[in-house]
Amino acid sequence: MKHIFSFLLSVTFAIIGNAHAQKADIIIINGKITTLDVNNSEVEAVAIAGNKVIQTGSNAQALKLKGKQTKIIDAKGSRVIPGLFDSHLHVIRGGRFYNTELRWDGVSSLKKALQMLKEQAQRTPEGQWVRVVGGWNEYQFKEKRLPTLEEINEATGNVPTFILYLYGKAWLNKAGIKKLNINADTPNPPAGLIEKDNDGNPTGLLVAEPNAFILYSTLSKLPELTIDEKINSTLQYMTELNRLGVTAVMDAGGGFQNFPDDYKITDSLNNLGKITVRLPYFLFAQKKGTELIDYTKWTSMVEIDDHGHNGKNDIDYHVEGGGENLVADAADFENFLFPRPELPATMESSLKSVLQLLVKNRWPFRIHATYNESITRDLDVIEAVNKETPLNGLVWFFDHAETITEANLLRIKTLGGGIAVQHRMAYQGESFIHRYGKKAALAVPPIKRMLELGLPVSLGTDGTRVASYNPWIALYWVTTGKTIGGAQVMAKENTLDRKTALQLFSYCGYNLIKEKLKGKIEKGYYADLVILDKDYFSVDEELIKSITSKLTIVDGKVVYGNEEYKNVAPIALPVIPAWSPVKYYGGYQK
Repeated sequence: MKHIFSFLLSVTFAIIGNAHAQKADIIIINGKITTLDVNNSEVEAVAIAGNKVIQTGSNAQALKLKGKQTKIIDAKGSRVIPGLFDSHLHVIRGGRFYNTELRWDGVSSLKKALQMLKEQAQRTPEGQWVRVVGGWNEYQFKEKRLPTLEEINEATGNVPTFILYLYGKAWLNKAGIKKLNINADTPNPPAGLIEKDNDGNPTGLLVAEPNAFILYSTLSKLPELTIDEKINSTLQYMTELNRLGVTAVMDAGGGFQNFPDDYKITDSLNNLGKITVRLPYFLFAQKKGTELIDYTKWTSMVEIDDHGHNGKNDIDYHVEGGGENLVADAADFENFLFPRPELPATMESSLKSVLQLLVKNRWPFRIHATYNESITRDLDVIEAVNKETPLNGLVWFFDHAETITEANLLRIKTLGGGIAVQHRMAYQGESFIHRYGKKAALAVPPIKRMLELGLPVSLGTDGTRVASYNPWIALYWVTTGKTIGGAQVMAKENTLDRKTALQLFSYCGYNLIKEKLKGKIEKGYYADLVILDKDYFSVDEELIKSITSKLTIVDGKVVYGNEEYKNVAPIALPVIPAWSPVKYYGGYQK
């Protein structure tokens, strides 16, 4: 009898405990909440306990779960969406340098951009550089032109300056040329040009012909921040992403991003529980000729869970696989200022050895490929590897795929792959048309056809060195077909409706890597959601570009709030160093 009484008592306490556990930590009320659930429901309220959604529905339904400690957040009629998942962004590398960079993202005039350049030169201390690194082009400026070297030198004076333009070129001012000891005798690197004047002296223009190595290798020579400043910089960058509604990122590695050394900042932040975006990351081979050595070492260091990472840790910071660069021989930079690069004859053997290793070790992989010609050869290798060691459901996908044909889309589907699309054409659409013509650009990339064929597809940005990290530019581009300069590049019939586009920027990213319970506002799903400052579904299309978050929740925690929600949001972290452009201008410019 005593045992039965003890059992009944324990059951009673368990029931009471469960009842308490079901009380919400956060309830959002009075929202226009787009759940993206199977019924595409729109609800009024959502209740969150821990890091999961426990109820969606009416205010009354959610408020039944209110407890003494429940935080009630009034959305005041605002649109609420699942958190945005950027399936291709460079956060780990970008975070280390974010505080050093003057962002021209969103600046509407060259006059304003040059004024910012001048102001930043005046506050940049000895030993540091002024740097503008991606996220802009001349078509966003009302003047519709690039800065001249004369204007850059006038604005910056004796402060060394580096300005990156897409994948195509960069400018150094006179002080920068001197600092890097570039002179008349400095040789051009492979596939790059150091422009000379009539006297044979460097002008300051660096040109990718077509490989961007000359640009990125120059950038890598610039001074880095201190450890404390890099930590602050990474936190500032993640907060900026949260401000734009981003709650998750698949980090694509990147050039001059060495594993594990250059991951120590995010490693330490993860250990402290301070990462504010879900951050699965891929390892990018760094040196031509040693890629197989790198991946052999990494596959022995890191064990990957082939069955998904749900519950691996709270914020999903882990190695997801290999890529986006697997071997240098397969790199095909989409520098539309120059013709498509021809991949070397050694590409197939280089790529096959790495893919054999990854597939045998059940490592997911992603491959950077812009042009259909490159994708055809990549697929030949993947098919050959699959015959030897079946992919058998392994996660793999192409990044970019701007000019892919239907025949290759079908080959990808047969092999169980997917495609991660980015908004690079929003920044390079005009350049593409200038080289390949208007007709060729009408379905670049053919994202609507990818979806019709049933391929796993996701949307991202590829920020920060070429395109901007702002997800709303991607959503604007894919729903309107327009570039940031307003040119109609993609045909209207090839654009997506706003709901489909949002799906590609939320749960479809998780589908690409076969993860569940993320990307929707639904009972049992992880609580990642955003209250928007404008209604994405009803605003004029031009206003999509300026949407930001009023409040962002990641893993059940409020990670960002604007002035309206400052009472429930974390206090903004002061920017260091004191001369950082981020301190004065922030990130994406309005």
